[in-house]
Amino acid sequence: MRFLTIILFLCAALTGCNKGPSKIELPSLISDNMLLQQKSNVAIWGKASPGQKITVSASWHSKGDAVTGKDGKWSVGISTPGAGGPYTIKIEGADTTIVINNVLLGEVWFCSGQSNMEMPLKGWPPTDTVMHSAEAISSSADYKIRLFNVQRKISSVPLDNCTGKWEISSPSAVRPFSATAYFFGRKLYKELKLPIGLIESAWGGTPAESWISYESLKSSGELKSALPEIKNVDSVLIEYSKYLKWLEGHKKLETKQDDGNQWKDLNFNDGNISSNDFNDSAWHTMKLPQRFENIIGDFDGAVWFRKKIEIPKQMTGKDLVLSLGPVDAMDRTYFNGKLIGATETMGFWQSPRNYIVPSSLVKKGENIIAVRVLDTGGDGGIMGENGTLKLTAKNNKSEAVQLEGEWKYRPVAELNSNAFYFFDLLNNDYSDRLRPKVPQAGIPTVLYSGMVCPVIPYRIRGAIWYQGEANVGRADQYAKIFPLMINNWREAWKIKDFPFYFVQIAPYIYSNADSTELAYLREAQNKTLKLANTGMAVTLDIATVRNIHPPYKLEVGERLALLALANSYGMKIECNGPVYKSMTKEKNIIRIQFKNADSGLIARNGKLSEFEIAGADGKYKKAIAKIVDNEVLVSSPFVIDPVSVRYCWRNGAEASLFNGKGLPATQFRTKY
Repeated sequence: MRFLTIILFLCAALTGCNKGPSKIELPSLISDNMLLQQKSNVAIWGKASPGQKITVSASWHSKGDAVTGKDGKWSVGISTPGAGGPYTIKIEGADTTIVINNVLLGEVWFCSGQSNMEMPLKGWPPTDTVMHSAEAISSSADYKIRLFNVQRKISSVPLDNCTGKWEISSPSAVRPFSATAYFFGRKLYKELKLPIGLIESAWGGTPAESWISYESLKSSGELKSALPEIKNVDSVLIEYSKYLKWLEGHKKLETKQDDGNQWKDLNFNDGNISSNDFNDSAWHTMKLPQRFENIIGDFDGAVWFRKKIEIPKQMTGKDLVLSLGPVDAMDRTYFNGKLIGATETMGFWQSPRNYIVPSSLVKKGENIIAVRVLDTGGDGGIMGENGTLKLTAKNNKSEAVQLEGEWKYRPVAELNSNAFYFFDLLNNDYSDRLRPKVPQAGIPTVLYSGMVCPVIPYRIRGAIWYQGEANVGRADQYAKIFPLMINNWREAWKIKDFPFYFVQIAPYIYSNADSTELAYLREAQNKTLKLANTGMAVTLDIATVRNIHPPYKLEVGERLALLALANSYGMKIECNGPVYKSMTKEKNIIRIQFKNADSGLIARNGKLSEFEIAGADGKYKKAIAKIVDNEVLVSSPFVIDPVSVRYCWRNGAEASLFNGKGLPATQFRTKY
């Protein structure tokens, strides 16, 4: 009996796990073309049937195994040597072998934030463009730069997987990838001569609190009033999933790869709607101009508008101009069934539409205008001011037909997750459409759960961050939650004080150019530098104060890279501009001393601006400033007894002070 027990024990030890099917599943991050952190212990993880032994073997001669728990999860740690490759990784279960090919070892960086991090290398033309993008895209083919873009995802609970795939740098891969992150990674690659992996996880318009865990926010005591909203996310997501299931029952059209033409000539089985013979008697009406969300609720996709008009006798036989005002975002416009104009490229949502109606189409009496509006996100509709929606004689503007007022409308295709779902025009199933509340990315913690948690098992070297615009106006709170987020991530990754480099947001006119709410947010960002192993890229000199998306992503990415090269990789290079150090007072003059000024102080175009000086009353006056002996002397004839100075304290302020390496001074304020 004792012998039998020993045999059974040995068999159990040798098998070590359940003999059933292993059913190995891997997260999207563990896939072909991935880049793993060199000289580290990295995790390879996934799911399988409970009780299965999983073995991971890397072709660089590292191996490990694990047995899945009751929840089916497993994780194997393997050591990595120095940079190199390509390698393979073999993942084996009792009946399954998966081979991950073309794996490189190098430096991995997590790249996160809101729209300025999300802004792709191709830009959002015509208004939101990226300088040097064409050249960067055309020369982007590089086997040793790998890109992974975490797709947008909201969740109320931490997720263990995300949607995305590893891609080798190429023109098609970099076009939709973060411009800032790409330029950062490209600079690292050029200087370090090591493979670089970039993981983008960004969502435009989102506040910092969306990227922090529930536990961290709760323990911090910040945003207490918003935390109950997180509990409602589940019910919202449940209703939203029902809506998605309803949508999936419809014919759909996948959008093409983003080649700049994916919105042109789309066919939603709606071609006959432009015809004069089309029966729109069952359609509802909407007053134009306005955003169509006011009437139909949250909606992205295609909405048709039709209007019957009477053309006076004196306008027949003449070329006319149809003015719709701005259309958000794109349109196809018809007159009496004939296409007279179309704008089917993104970025022209603020551009008025003025289309010529040839005289051959203009009939006396009843005529029909039909417009298909295509919106891909945010507001949509025919959006002009009152008076912009009209039909006029081309050569006599006094002859006009006003088009404001009631138009017939019908949504025909809804855009969701890169696919258009067609509504049945005959049965009008649009009227059956569920109207769930759309989950909002600005709710605290939901992006941490949906877009950070799935990445946390993946070993990284550090993180870069470009965000803050959504928190303008809440600087005191940001000074608390931004450091909270950084510490939260470091604890979650279990990498003590990993490098975290961020962008100080650029000048932009919020309320107005001379207001100061942006200055306080930038000051809050600056305070975050008290945390170990952090750095800040200043952008006071690379702004477009009337566009919140500056085109200078090359400069931003490379300034972040300078911080990493100097602080994380030990290169002896200048990575910061002048930083306020101290001040001394001499009668009515204040002398300002700076750190990071060994290479000298330089005034842009030979003149300093944006310095202000104040007395004990705290009323700042525009100051005279000049560089003397590597200090800045500040004074004003209107301030006899100065006590404080501030620099670049307006929303619209732009840098005038630099060091000899061309890096701008950060904003500051001080008291004597």
